[in-house]
Amino acid sequence: MDDTRDIIPAKDFITIVESLETGRVIDCMALELGLNALAECPTLRLSINMSARRIGYPRWMETLEKGLEMDGTIAERLILEITEDCAMMMPELVKVFMTNLHKRGISFVLDDFGAGYTAFRFLKQFHFDIVKIDGQFIRGINSDTDNQVLTTALVAIANQFDMLSIAECVETQEEMSFLQELGVDCLQGYLTGRPETIPAWREAETTLQHYT
Repeated sequence: MDDTRDIIPAKDFITIVESLETGRVIDCMALELGLNALAECPTLRLSINMSARRIGYPRWMETLEKGLEMDGTIAERLILEITEDCAMMMPELVKVFMTNLHKRGISFVLDDFGAGYTAFRFLKQFHFDIVKIDGQFIRGINSDTDNQVLTTALVAIANQFDMLSIAECVETQEEMSFLQELGVDCLQGYLTGRPETIPAWREAETTLQHYT
């Protein structure tokens, strides 16, 4: 929070701290919170952001192993989200990391797909399960012909490699309607759900406690 007690969005600080020890701590805390949520709610499937810099980082790997031991179904309900630029920093390391965790049932998302970093030849080798199309191609897509052409191409690439496609930054009904007609699998953005301090799967529990 800032000095006025307003919550500072992660996007405003994450690029600064990502290369620092603070970034490592944040990634470990996010993973731990996510794994605990998966253990508490057996019907939940959760996507957790991570940096490729955490591959091989002892504390992060220990947190992952400890979390997976809590429940035999957690691995198949866990999705790890890696941005394009991070994946391209160390492609060989990322491929080995993904291969090992895929065998345990964990899924992977390529975040910010199309932002300009991915060499398409790597897509077959990475075996991402899901791609999130970068929001720069989604904003105003219903009226922006350039974005329509680019997003159509990105969706076609996702389909070719059997990857689920998610459109980021969907904020209007018009954008949603166009993307549905285009065949995008899922939508993410303020139109369908805003960031909240209380997760949706805990809202019912919190409401019950309030009235009790």
